[in-house]
Amino acid sequence: MPSNDVRILLQAAVPTAAVGAIAAVVSGVVAGGKGAIGAVVATVVVMLFMGLGLYVLQRTAKSLPHLFQAMGLMLYAAQILLLFIFLAAFKNTTLFNPRSFAITLVVGTLVWIAAQTRAHMKAKILYVEPDKSDDKPEKTGHSS
Repeated sequence: MPSNDVRILLQAAVPTAAVGAIAAVVSGVVAGGKGAIGAVVATVVVMLFMGLGLYVLQRTAKSLPHLFQAMGLMLYAAQILLLFIFLAAFKNTTLFNPRSFAITLVVGTLVWIAAQTRAHMKAKILYVEPDKSDDKPEKTGHSS
């Protein structure tokens, strides 16, 4: 992964992990141990889904740049759909508090998207890769 990609990933993952830790503490106080577990599971799910999505999007941008925008829209729609499916699948679980899980999942997703957007806007990414061979003018042997 190039350094810009890693930087964007870290700038999205760190705030999401911080919000997840805060959510785990708040959920633990409000809903007990199962609330804290629900918040931690939701944070891991968000970071996994969104991190993999960012990886796929960056690979698409490099290999198929003409599909980048369409792939980005499709990817975000698929991620949101998968998160809703995940919410529905664990709606009645007894492993953790579903309300803490759902709230942390939504908040974590929003924080990830906001942080990723901010990181991408601050990154100085070239739209056109400069060609290394064009750095110096060609010598023709003629003197003017």
